[in-house]
Amino acid sequence: MISVYDEGKLLDGEIDTDVLDEIWCELFATLGLKDNFEAELTVVSKDEIRALNKEARGVDAVTDVLSFPTMNVTLPFDESAHAEDVDPETGRYILGDVVLCAERAKEQAQEFGHSVKREVCYLTLHALCHLLGFDHETDEDKKKMRKVEEDVLSGLGITR
Repeated sequence: MISVYDEGKLLDGEIDTDVLDEIWCELFATLGLKDNFEAELTVVSKDEIRALNKEARGVDAVTDVLSFPTMNVTLPFDESAHAEDVDPETGRYILGDVVLCAERAKEQAQEFGHSVKREVCYLTLHALCHLLGFDHETDEDKKKMRKVEEDVLSGLGITR
């Protein structure tokens, strides 16, 4: 379950956030995982993401998306190793938080020549992959992550 917070209505009219639930479900289906996880996505301005990027990563610059994992996930997922990561109210594992810059997503959509919907879906998916332990530090890691991203997006018909 992904909860989306866009209090400033920065994506209002640009994307139906129900598609992010579809991204979530398709990601878990692609990975063969039970959907017993939760995460939060907060949509922010350039100023907000710049401040978060500086605080969290020491980088004083606007970025498109940030991931803040609350658990160290490796796949295949071992439930017994994460008993302390379960939300007692929901019974779901708490993956973490994603922060997305709406303005940067809109700019990148224009730069890449595709829709804002596609860019927001990609950025959200990319960040969720990070929460699930994927990375792109090495070429092999990058290939694995990109394959998952492309499988999920193409599975939903979200193309460039």
